[in-house]
Amino acid sequence: MTEFLRLNGVYWGITVMDLMKQLDRMNKNDILKFISDCQHECGGVSSSLKHDPHLLYTLSAIQILTIYNSLDTINIEKVVEYVSGLQQKDGSFMGDKWGEIDTRFSFCAVACLALLGRLDAIDVDKAVEFVIACMNFDGGFGCRPGSESHSGQIYCCLGVLSITNSLHFVNVDMLGWWLCERQLPSGGLNGRPEKLPDVCYSWWVLASLKIIGKIHWIDKKKLETYILACQDDETGGFADRPGDMVDPFHTLFGIAGLSLLGSYTEDIKLVNPVYCMPEYILKQNNICPQIL
Repeated sequence: MTEFLRLNGVYWGITVMDLMKQLDRMNKNDILKFISDCQHECGGVSSSLKHDPHLLYTLSAIQILTIYNSLDTINIEKVVEYVSGLQQKDGSFMGDKWGEIDTRFSFCAVACLALLGRLDAIDVDKAVEFVIACMNFDGGFGCRPGSESHSGQIYCCLGVLSITNSLHFVNVDMLGWWLCERQLPSGGLNGRPEKLPDVCYSWWVLASLKIIGKIHWIDKKKLETYILACQDDETGGFADRPGDMVDPFHTLFGIAGLSLLGSYTEDIKLVNPVYCMPEYILKQNNICPQIL
């Protein structure tokens, strides 16, 4: 039932454990073998065994392998071929061979190749052009040109622009205002107007504000209070909202949000707002995305 999310789940778990200084409690050998088994002949990586490869899972695999300093676990040249082969003439990326276009996949492709030091394998200028074409009148970004602005898509588009040193295309004040308006009276953040707050937007919104240098435009204390209210006292995990079922997805983004807020610095490592990976990992690999 959860096989279509399995590799993403491993990434969420590995990353949050590293941020909490507990990575040694994970079974590295089993994880590396699982990733190796999920790589296909085309070079792409699937969510689990006997599933189709996709950019979403390929990025998770590369993030995990980068954290473990084990990129030699899979055939990296084939990964580069797979990712670059999904770019379209307009600069966009399909998520897989079935053809869906989405700015999420632009981020997955660009982040993946940047971690591998192989951005030369794609047309970066065209990739940036497509992302800019998805910018809206409110300063935000959608999944395709003309689509509604959404915090998750904004994060992905800013990620592409940050990695490619292209943040000068962004209307920072307008976008910053749209993002800070996502904070509700509870202190939590939502993904778009008229929606409920959700802990995961403590990442998508907050990371976006961090990238454009406007994180001080929200009430940090109220957001911290909301995130902590979503933690389950018995299991320790985080849910989308107080009282709901916890899961690894919201646990990672709750902890990552606290890291961006500068909370519990003795217990939580610094997270990078572009890659959602521990900052020290990126520094070890000399990866420095643009931050305003």
